[in-house]
Amino acid sequence: MRDDTLDRLIEKLDLAQKARLVTGATTWRTAGEEAIGLREIVCSDGPAGVRGEAWDERRTSALLPSASALGATWDERLVERLGGLLASEAARKGVDVVLAPTLNLHRSPLGGRHFECFSEDPELTARTGAALIRGVQARGVAATAKHFVANDSETDRLGVDVRVPERALREVYLAPFEAAVEAGVWLVMAGYNGVNGTTMTAHPLLADPLKGEWGFDGVAVSDWAAVRTAEEPARAALDLAMPGPASPWAAGLVRAVRDGRVPESAVDDKVRRLLRLASRVGALADTRRVRERRGTQGGRGTRRLLRRAVAAGTVLASNRGVLPLDAGALRTVAVIGAHAASPRVQGGGSAGVYPSGAVTPLDGIRAHLRGRGRVVYAPGPSPDGPPAPLDTGRCTDPRSGEPGVLLRCLDATGRELYAERRLTGRLLEPERVPGAHTVEISALLRPERAGEWTFGVGGFGRLTLTADGRTVLDVTCPLDTDDPALVHVTPPLRTARAQVTGRRPVHLVARRELGPGTGRATLLCAAPPPRDPGAALAEAVDAARRADAVVVVVGTTEHGETEGHDRTDLSLGGLQDDLVRAVAAANPHTVAVVNSGGPVELPWRADVGALLLAWFPGQEAGAGLADVLFGRREPGGRLPTTWAASLADAPVTDTRPVDGRLAYTEGLHIGHRAWLRAGREPAYWFGHGLGYTTWAYERVDAPPRVPAGAPVTVRVALRNTGTRPGREVVQVYLSRPASAVERPVRWLAGYAAVHAEAGGGAVADVVVAPRALRYWSVEDGCWRVEPGSYRLMVGRSAGAPEWQGDLVVDATGGTDGTGATRGTGATRGTGGTDGSDGTGGTGPGGTA
Repeated sequence: MRDDTLDRLIEKLDLAQKARLVTGATTWRTAGEEAIGLREIVCSDGPAGVRGEAWDERRTSALLPSASALGATWDERLVERLGGLLASEAARKGVDVVLAPTLNLHRSPLGGRHFECFSEDPELTARTGAALIRGVQARGVAATAKHFVANDSETDRLGVDVRVPERALREVYLAPFEAAVEAGVWLVMAGYNGVNGTTMTAHPLLADPLKGEWGFDGVAVSDWAAVRTAEEPARAALDLAMPGPASPWAAGLVRAVRDGRVPESAVDDKVRRLLRLASRVGALADTRRVRERRGTQGGRGTRRLLRRAVAAGTVLASNRGVLPLDAGALRTVAVIGAHAASPRVQGGGSAGVYPSGAVTPLDGIRAHLRGRGRVVYAPGPSPDGPPAPLDTGRCTDPRSGEPGVLLRCLDATGRELYAERRLTGRLLEPERVPGAHTVEISALLRPERAGEWTFGVGGFGRLTLTADGRTVLDVTCPLDTDDPALVHVTPPLRTARAQVTGRRPVHLVARRELGPGTGRATLLCAAPPPRDPGAALAEAVDAARRADAVVVVVGTTEHGETEGHDRTDLSLGGLQDDLVRAVAAANPHTVAVVNSGGPVELPWRADVGALLLAWFPGQEAGAGLADVLFGRREPGGRLPTTWAASLADAPVTDTRPVDGRLAYTEGLHIGHRAWLRAGREPAYWFGHGLGYTTWAYERVDAPPRVPAGAPVTVRVALRNTGTRPGREVVQVYLSRPASAVERPVRWLAGYAAVHAEAGGGAVADVVVAPRALRYWSVEDGCWRVEPGSYRLMVGRSAGAPEWQGDLVVDATGGTDGTGATRGTGATRGTGGTDGSDGTGGTGPGGTA
């Protein structure tokens, strides 16, 4: 819709109406205005799925693999298709704005929310995020680039002041957001944090470069409850304060304009941007359209796409001839580990959704071997972690007798005001129950074994729990945070232990007294007595020893990787490490599968026959994993972030502010750049990942000279030297050894994927965009390209190149000649089936 048309609508509004439009009307909606034909615009969290406005397990969603798994695909076409799936889900749920993608970076391996972020690298993050944005917005649903900017850790996230050098800010942390604007993103979300002394909702960066230099014409929206004052964010180009209706903008914005502290023209610009968004999503009378609201989450096509995405993001880190498994030759497969039967399919926090169901690794392997081989399951020792919320598999509603729990809201006298059966012990009580004093969750627990059970109640306020009328917990959890995710989604859990005798049902009643600001989340959790670790380990080892092949699944716990908290270490815990070691010692045909959103320590990685990194794979986790294990699909993933052998090796780890400040002292050098500068060897380099075939890099052609500002096309001829079809991700890196300005040792400049049949050839054309050669001149306040000699490197990871050659960048003019560059010579990769990363070959290779 043209600006002059939008301006005519603005002229019909008074100041109070304008202020109302740029202040949230509810938690998830903006205000409508009948006078100009504007309906409410509905937002929903992403990026792993579209939840909609309600935290209700009965309103399920299609669950995608985590963002770190999507980053691992290095496949923009697939990510764009998944963006289209998010848009379809949004339409089904009546949602206009999906709050995704997250474009922050994996700066430290301890970041608690890495599962929501694509990568450690600005180029990979930029391209992956842009693809998701294109996929979402192609169907008339808005995407949101978040969290602008340098919001890369969770500790003290509401108030931390990130101190980042100007060059690093421009070249590393702002780069994915610039790419999002180039992709046409319709919203950008300002984070909670500050940058260099100013909170992001009031930061000058919103005006420039976002709206000025980059030309962003969409809506700059706050993270939820990130606006603390009226004047500063209004003057700094924030457009929409969410949520509402309680907000500093609700009355403060009108007062600031009338007092002359904020010009009304600034408010008009905010309204204009909001109306432009409304036009794009069909929320204005002249642009409304009927959306398809057919179900997508359970459709066969949706499940196929999500299943394919699991395999595409799974990284084969090492393989000593064990994978793929030959289903026809296996009589018995042992599946081991608690995560095999109860995997983590998504991370914790506000981005969580309720899937209609999830295929576990155990389910997937059983389905693949049904009628062919026997599957034996041994859970092994219980992983460390708090008890899980009750679900329909373990309890019934004491009133109806049906699976689930009973949720009730009570007044101060205990009188019932509201009641309903629910399907989980993790609940957000209904809003606006007049007179509600207490929320109660009750259930009849069906214990699978007797012994000392662990029970838990989560939430803020006074918490009580009774078991068969006996009080086992009575505590008060004071509200000590204003973090919305902790208050409303993942509140603290208080636990107690109690003896359960026999297998008769136990009547559990958890109550939480409501108070001002105590949130809506209440949890009722239970865990059986942990099995004797020694006996559980012996059972797993015995199963492994008797099997033809073993799949052992280990991973992080729900409270280990979640919004609102950073990790304190990278360990999976001694019990899980001991389990993998013992099983691998019992059977050399052991495949270890790691179920985590980000890097973890793998001290046993050299002991296993094969190692798969599966991330948080979404609802089709087990089906996609089985496809990889049995060779129906090749593991397509390449690491989007470098994995350390141990936390002590990692060159950048800090996530904890000092005196409220978190200093990015490493500057440009994060991720693999930091490892290269430190001269350290990680467990697995950024970009690493094996397939089920081998590749030879036969020829590399690149121009010897280019003029400044011109793209560079690097043409790589490869041959599939193995016995199976496969996919290879060709990566191009740059270095500037004699630079007059600080540079990384080398940095990712471009990549492209190719497919080839066994014995077949393929050509990868990797386009290095001009931005890969530029640097930000702090002195001049602009981008510069340094003329002179650069080093082009082609490889399979950041760790070691397959080929190197020189590239001369001319200050002006010059030639973009197409002759081959003669460098240090190409090497023939082994494909890595021996467990290496395939970068150490010494075959002849060649250049032309």
